[in-house]
Amino acid sequence: MGTRMKIGKVPESVLKRSVLRQLKTRRDEIVLGAGLGEDCAILAPGGGEVVLFSSDPVTGTGKDIALYGIHASANDIAAAGAEPVAVLLTLLLPPDCEERELKELMAQAEAVCASLHIQIAGGHTEVTDAVNRIVLTVTAIGRAKEGDTVATGTAKPGNDIVVTKWIGLEGTSIAAREKEKELLERFPAYLVEEAKGFDKYLSVIPEAAVAGKSGVCAMTDVTEGGIFGALWEMAESSGVGLEIDLKKLPIRQETVEICNQLDLNPYELISGGCLLIAADNGTDLIRNLEKENIPAAIVGKATGGNDRVIRNGEEKRFLEPPKTDELYKISFGEAES
Repeated sequence: MGTRMKIGKVPESVLKRSVLRQLKTRRDEIVLGAGLGEDCAILAPGGGEVVLFSSDPVTGTGKDIALYGIHASANDIAAAGAEPVAVLLTLLLPPDCEERELKELMAQAEAVCASLHIQIAGGHTEVTDAVNRIVLTVTAIGRAKEGDTVATGTAKPGNDIVVTKWIGLEGTSIAAREKEKELLERFPAYLVEEAKGFDKYLSVIPEAAVAGKSGVCAMTDVTEGGIFGALWEMAESSGVGLEIDLKKLPIRQETVEICNQLDLNPYELISGGCLLIAADNGTDLIRNLEKENIPAAIVGKATGGNDRVIRNGEEKRFLEPPKTDELYKISFGEAES
């Protein structure tokens, strides 16, 4: 009898063995297909443009699944150097779901898309006893000029490694909403409110646009598995090593406090709103980002070889393949109404 799999993204070894190795059919129009750490497929229909597709399910973020799901898929497109244009939404609703909930979810989806200038272009909506809470799958579609796209796996030795805004934003926002009552017993209301409001930082479309114009080597948005997971995926898919200074990873104090209280590791916490970039000249890139009021930091370098090292003062540790995201330690559905 086989070993049961754990909740969360499947481990890298399983993904390679049981998913990617099964995919053998190829077409010339697909210029980038399924691969470790790659969040978008790219199709080149001709005419100097390419079309990008990215799909993400959202299962565990309470009532704001449209907010987080649409940002996640749109960010995948933006991090690949393209403009998100449309989304397709597949909604699976449990039998006890009320029409009011569906209407509220779609209103939220439309509001998010309006803020990003993205059209909801179709999808599928179904009530099924195969799920016990709402499951949303977002497929985002984007466009770019041929040659303008950027992959996760194209970092080179010597590149500066740059992180935008702060790590842990998405996970902190979700945790603050889901555990608000518990957190208010420990922290002042303004800290919890500020953390809940981190969802205003979820889009990486602005910084990805700046980075694309700056001619970066590789990009990926930091999602499940947190910054440690994203660093590993970029290094593994690029075939490079890393030297990262833990103290330089930008993190908000609210994230530190809430993660300490809930026993979460912020470096392995879902981090939508944070973009990881490999660039020849990180200083120039940061200057360009700052012109658009986007904070960013150089956190280390890509190196030759395979060692992925995180330094914390005199201590050093080696990065490992991504684990189950820390957010799964939280039980959902307990948020205050």
